[in-house]
Amino acid sequence: MKPETEKIERTPKEWKTRWRLLVKEIIESTYIDENETQEDQYARIERLEADPEEWFKYYFPRFAYAPPAAFHKEATKRVLENKEWCEVRLWSRELAKSTRTMMEVMYLTLVGHIMEQTTQNIRDNEVVRLRKRYVVLVSNSLDNAIRLLMPYKANLEYNKRIIQDYGVQEQAGTWEMSEFTTQRGIAFRAIGAGQSPRGARNEEVRPDIILFDDVDTDADCLNREIVAKRWRWIEEAAIGTRSISAPTTIIFCGNRIAADCSIERATRIADHVETVNIRDEKGRSSWPEKNNELDIDRVLGQKSYAAQQKEYFNNPLTEGSVFKQMAYKPAKQLREYEILVCYTDPSYKDTNDYKATVLVGKADGEYHVIKCYLNQATTAEMIQWHYNIMDYVSGCNCYFFMEEVFMQDVIIKEVSDAGRRTGRTIPISGDRRKKPDKFMRIESLLEPLHRNGQLYFSASEKDNPHMQRLAEQFIAFAPGSHAHDDGPDAVEGAIWKITEKSGAKEKGGFYSVAKPVNDNRL
Repeated sequence: MKPETEKIERTPKEWKTRWRLLVKEIIESTYIDENETQEDQYARIERLEADPEEWFKYYFPRFAYAPPAAFHKEATKRVLENKEWCEVRLWSRELAKSTRTMMEVMYLTLVGHIMEQTTQNIRDNEVVRLRKRYVVLVSNSLDNAIRLLMPYKANLEYNKRIIQDYGVQEQAGTWEMSEFTTQRGIAFRAIGAGQSPRGARNEEVRPDIILFDDVDTDADCLNREIVAKRWRWIEEAAIGTRSISAPTTIIFCGNRIAADCSIERATRIADHVETVNIRDEKGRSSWPEKNNELDIDRVLGQKSYAAQQKEYFNNPLTEGSVFKQMAYKPAKQLREYEILVCYTDPSYKDTNDYKATVLVGKADGEYHVIKCYLNQATTAEMIQWHYNIMDYVSGCNCYFFMEEVFMQDVIIKEVSDAGRRTGRTIPISGDRRKKPDKFMRIESLLEPLHRNGQLYFSASEKDNPHMQRLAEQFIAFAPGSHAHDDGPDAVEGAIWKITEKSGAKEKGGFYSVAKPVNDNRL
């Protein structure tokens, strides 16, 4: 399936260009067999209508070019099987939420139950009970709603396969971009948020499909009063156009772009809420049939951590609520630090967490994050980070710690195996501290240090992607946030251990090699 139609500028010239391109693609992709017999046509239609996935592929080849994922099929099954239904689709960008919804709506409006068949042309003599007859599509503005309605109109007007099997749809006099009615009496209307939809009827029929697509904007979500006003309009005006007695399908499509937004409020009234991110909880593509891992990596690599979380993981972040901007300073020569600690948060879970290894030093009342490794890495990669740190601090005293709760048999075995292969043992000790709430720990220890000019990142590492990820995680750190915080957690652990060890020069987990220090390594 093809992802949502891209946003375009709305000058008249660009509208026309986009429309011509869309029409051209539809015409070219929906070739038909003009020599098909009527009997073969009946059999084909019956076969396709019995299998919505095959129906989508045949009538919308331009849009259904990639095999659907399991969540697509399950979503369609829910919508088609429940005549009275309200669903929220919190699907990431590039997961075809608008396109999938369009194909379902076209199925619900075009496919009828044939009550009588004759040997005459199916378009002239069938008696059909249409499933749905009035579709209202709502977006944040009328222009955007029209843009989203364009594929519906273009397919009804120019899709040769639809015309061959369901008849000419265009009806003279009622065929505008924002509102049109087919010859079968199926009405479509685009509405911008806040526009009055009251009295919307298609003859005696009130809207029985109401679609909300991208009704939130970043600017609106900054103002709680605007969000509340918009939601009142959705509840009272938009949804209020439906009939109480007629089964109605309501679908919200969008991303959770703010903690309080219309689609978040919609989750409270929905029969079903589905959140699908670009990657699943195991860090794998949620739609591998279309989005491979390398492509996802490339796209995410072009965006900040906060943008990634909002657009692709339904996790809006309030940037800078605790750490507004991280401070950088040239690191000292390693021998000038009173104490060095390498601390690791391995995040050894079956989730999409980051592994974090940081080297932190204390000097003159300041704490410097000298080196950082922070990535969604394997255990083998994490072990190599430790060897890199060991090489880096060669000739200096450094403690190595890891959260003891993660020092499970599998990690211990891999560390031991690596030691046997290399002939070098990583002297990791477990951090046995009973840790309180993570947010409280990080905020209470690190925020005052940061605010008082005692916490710095190494200036020479500012362009290192690992250090950049660490800065992004600090800035995204906020109460109640679902942002990754494995980097700040590792820094907190290192500084806690530095504080603990500064007074008691214990030797447990101590690493020292008698080699001269390279003063120019930083």
